[in-house]
Amino acid sequence: MESKIKAISCIMLLILLTIFCIPLQQAQVYADTSTSAQAMVVIEAQSGRVLLSKNENVQRANASTTKIATFLTVLKHCDNFDAVVDVDDRAIGIEGTSIYLKKGEKLTVKELLYGMMLVSGNDAATALALYISPTVEEFANLMTQEAKNCGALNTTFKNPHGLDTSGHKTTAYDIAMITRECYKYPLFEEIVTTQNMKISNGDGGYRYLKNKNKLLWSYEGCNGVKTGFTDDAGRCLVSSAKRQDMHLICVVLSCGPMFEDSAKLLSDCFSNYHMSNILPPYSYIKTVPVVGSDKTSVKVYTQKGFKYPLTQEEEGRIKTEIVIDNNLIAPLEKEEVVGEIKIYLNNHLLFSEKIYTMEDVKSNKLFDNIKRILENW
Repeated sequence: MESKIKAISCIMLLILLTIFCIPLQQAQVYADTSTSAQAMVVIEAQSGRVLLSKNENVQRANASTTKIATFLTVLKHCDNFDAVVDVDDRAIGIEGTSIYLKKGEKLTVKELLYGMMLVSGNDAATALALYISPTVEEFANLMTQEAKNCGALNTTFKNPHGLDTSGHKTTAYDIAMITRECYKYPLFEEIVTTQNMKISNGDGGYRYLKNKNKLLWSYEGCNGVKTGFTDDAGRCLVSSAKRQDMHLICVVLSCGPMFEDSAKLLSDCFSNYHMSNILPPYSYIKTVPVVGSDKTSVKVYTQKGFKYPLTQEEEGRIKTEIVIDNNLIAPLEKEEVVGEIKIYLNNHLLFSEKIYTMEDVKSNKLFDNIKRILENW
């Protein structure tokens, strides 16, 4: 009898493990971090949701991916990208990768941005820094502040180019957030998606630039961003791709096969996630009863929409909560706030939005009628 009980218990345990472990196995597929990168993250750009990660908050050197933050700082502090820059002497002869700026040369801000992003010109980055700020140090402080403004809280920049410098540290997650902010500016995407470009060389001729990001040629939907390498940082790549209505940003730090690993990580996320249109813009919610009016009810709606990257399994765990008084009292104005809608995943609040009336609702009370007549008169 005891052996039968044990056998039944084992069978029940197997059934429970099957029921509860299948979702865990599925979740592990979506959390696949098989990469040689010392740190990495993949985020969806619109929501900022982290889809894959590994050591994403560990501070590291990040080489020329620093130039994404330099670009962001220029975007924030320059009003005219066609303005001509008198190249500062301090930008001449910067070590490492260069576009070989010459003393007394003049280029536009936009040309320097191309030189910085396509071929990773350290001298172009320095020239831009000294165009915006009196010193490289002051510009680096601006970079750090702009990083913090977009949610990159574990970052300190010491220079605009990413050459190894004591105290120059960031994280994979922070770089992703900085890049996400950059994509709000059309000029950024215009430049980082460019494969080849020519800019002036100061002698009436041209410099011919070819983008170092190989994924622009080989990965479907790739629209940026930036390579990097130093002894401290190793090989680094920030990549970005759009497919249908989903935009992903991938960061790998200290990763030998950076192009191959980034392509795999992006593809895994495109395969396992899709943008779910949870709440379309201007959604009708329901009709709510009204008291104190000739109208018995009023329609209510939301204005902002909400999309979010979800796995197929997660879609079944989205919960919507509508908080609204079901006995509204007239008078009500059109677009008056009467409630709130909240959207949850696994009891975690993802989004909230106000609920508005779709029309005026007049009161049928004598005092309100007299007041309305006097106002109109």
